[in-house]
Amino acid sequence: MTQELAIDAKGITKSYKIGKTRQDVLKDVDFNAYHGQVTMVMGPSGSGKSTLVATLSGLLKPDAGEVIALGENLWTKKKARIDRFRLDHCGFIFQGFNLFPALNATQQVEQVLKYCRVPKSEARKRAKAALTEVGLEKRLNQMPSALSGGEKQRVAIARALSKNPQLLFADEPTSALDSVSGQVVIKLLHRAAHEHGAAVICVTHDPRLEAYADRIIHMEDGKILSDHFVNKP
Repeated sequence: MTQELAIDAKGITKSYKIGKTRQDVLKDVDFNAYHGQVTMVMGPSGSGKSTLVATLSGLLKPDAGEVIALGENLWTKKKARIDRFRLDHCGFIFQGFNLFPALNATQQVEQVLKYCRVPKSEARKRAKAALTEVGLEKRLNQMPSALSGGEKQRVAIARALSKNPQLLFADEPTSALDSVSGQVVIKLLHRAAHEHGAAVICVTHDPRLEAYADRIIHMEDGKILSDHFVNKP
């Protein structure tokens, strides 16, 4: 069965000025990703992986190139429209968890649904359902300080999944976790693609995660060196 194209980017270029020199981070990169698949973007630190994801998700404007996300030309929009696009359609998972210290697990998920204008009762229901899906049904009222690193990352995944995102971006989601917790996290990302139909784009330099990818893209020095489908769309 052919999967639907979620992101199609062409000619993405990005550089930064460091002192008097300019460093090219992305060099005319073409990239696409499909709904229902985990696309793993791999490569050493400094290869441009995180910068690429930032441009694809509307967080960082490229110097050149275009990003067609869910059929919309992302970087032709005004900033407020791009912000709304991210809120409505994208989920984000970062290595630092980005949890609120004063909120329990359920409130962490409810907070993002509040920004999405979900009614309070519905937000509570969806928060509990998302936390149950990631195996935290017994930790609903726990504060971040009482959670392990793996549990914190699962709260972050539940928070992202509760929005039913069409695009799910994960930047080094296992780097702060032990191998067991890391496998739990990547399996959940795999489920987000295969059961929820999200296009999951995961940046990592952890080779243990390759087994869970539908597609593996290797980057180095701002360019894509190889692009291999494990499951052809």
